[in-house]
Amino acid sequence: MNSHDMPAAPSRLELTPRVFAIGLLLAVVMGAANVYLGLKAGMTVSASIPAAVVGSLLLRLLSKRSSILEANQIQTAASAGESLAAGIIFTMPALLLIGVWKEFDLLMTTVIAFTGGLLGVLFMIPMRRVFVVDNPDLPYPEGVACAAVLETSNRAEESRAGASSVIWGGAVGAVFKLLVSFFGVIRGTLEGAFATGAGRVVYFGSDISPALVAVGFIVGLNVAVLIFIGGAIGWLICIPFFPDIQSALSAIAPQLANPLLPDGTPVDRAWTLWSEGVRYVGVGAMVVGGIASIINVRAGLVHAIDDIRRRFGGDALPEEPSERDLSTRTLAALLALAVVLIVAVYYQFTGGIAITLLSSALML
Repeated sequence: MNSHDMPAAPSRLELTPRVFAIGLLLAVVMGAANVYLGLKAGMTVSASIPAAVVGSLLLRLLSKRSSILEANQIQTAASAGESLAAGIIFTMPALLLIGVWKEFDLLMTTVIAFTGGLLGVLFMIPMRRVFVVDNPDLPYPEGVACAAVLETSNRAEESRAGASSVIWGGAVGAVFKLLVSFFGVIRGTLEGAFATGAGRVVYFGSDISPALVAVGFIVGLNVAVLIFIGGAIGWLICIPFFPDIQSALSAIAPQLANPLLPDGTPVDRAWTLWSEGVRYVGVGAMVVGGIASIINVRAGLVHAIDDIRRRFGGDALPEEPSERDLSTRTLAALLALAVVLIVAVYYQFTGGIAITLLSSALML
């Protein structure tokens, strides 16, 4: 076989200027979309799959010589952007609600986002091998789907078809949003409520939103059904029986009872009961779920901590390119930077050394 008959070597391009440019662009777009969606619906969705499709298309438009590794880096950047957005929207508004801030401090928000993202990356390095590489019981279906999308998008025809679907879906959503919010042709919410006596209110309502339909499609039937069940429990059970819940709470723990008797129309009363009472049930459920998740992965956490100990003890790391992590010295330097930023942030908020050190220790 002569040199002309040899198959062309696959492109190994990975971290190129166009990857940084497209990755940053999609991170901003997907982050903004998740900020809107998270504040509206209370949850976010991963940007990996749509970013993989759009990123592959943009790479092909810019150059015929692109690689699947570049597309993977783009979807990783976009996914990281929307993850940071999720971390911000679920925490920073609390500072406004409790009166610490009167408006968003963009510099402090940026520092917090950078520090949280850096900590997430640093702690995931030792946990990756335990929870992903060496764990056959955790298939990460979204990661598997994203890998399939990248492989499919690496072929021109499938890349154009996938990107066309994303573009058409975005166009339909944009037109619907304009008709609802800008022109007012379509009502975005249908709701109604009626009082049944003894302070009880029965509420029915729904949002008409392509975004919420898209979220349900992305997260899958199982998660969508769980979200629906949670909403049904809150609106169809907790709100109508809220007076009985308060009475039972008074009997069990009088000091915890807080009678809530809102005025206004039945719809206003239902929203007041949800805002000032029922949604805290959801917060409690989230806390319990978080504790249960930590308990379920306790063995993996122990192995990850052991990996950190071996890493800083000087044990050799794998030399395969796909398995090689950051060096121990680099990890230590970045961790030191994160700790300094954490201490600075807590001191900025508290103004006291003791509470700053305690809060930093609890965070780590």
